[in-house]
Amino acid sequence: MLICSSPLKADELNVLRAQYEKEGEFVGVQTKFNYAWGLVKSSTRSEQQEGVRLLSEIFRNAPERRRECLYYLALGNFKLGNYAEARRYNDLLLDHEPANLQAGSLRGLIDDKVAKDGLMGVAILSGVAIAAGVVGGILLRGSKRR
Repeated sequence: MLICSSPLKADELNVLRAQYEKEGEFVGVQTKFNYAWGLVKSSTRSEQQEGVRLLSEIFRNAPERRRECLYYLALGNFKLGNYAEARRYNDLLLDHEPANLQAGSLRGLIDDKVAKDGLMGVAILSGVAIAAGVVGGILLRGSKRR
């Protein structure tokens, strides 16, 4: 599994949150990154969303910090089920660091999840098509008997 997928303890996240809130409107990029990192690691969806939002702000506003945001943006989007976004950020990281083991591992997880979801979608559509065929056949037989 992912090296950084285990959430922080509540008190650890609270330390990061307190520092972030203490700095207020003048929050430093490193403090914001640390808090976003802790949020992305959370098992709570709303915290993961907030972490991705903060990382996206850093990615947009601090070009010198983009590379270090890429993995956590990919991970956060993966955890939220945004697989296209996760793949986009992860591929950007792998373009710069092809030997990055965490990013390589995450790529495999993204690909597996997309393939599994794709197969699930095909199975659902196949089931719907079969059901429609059965219903259509029954209706057709019924109309021929009259």
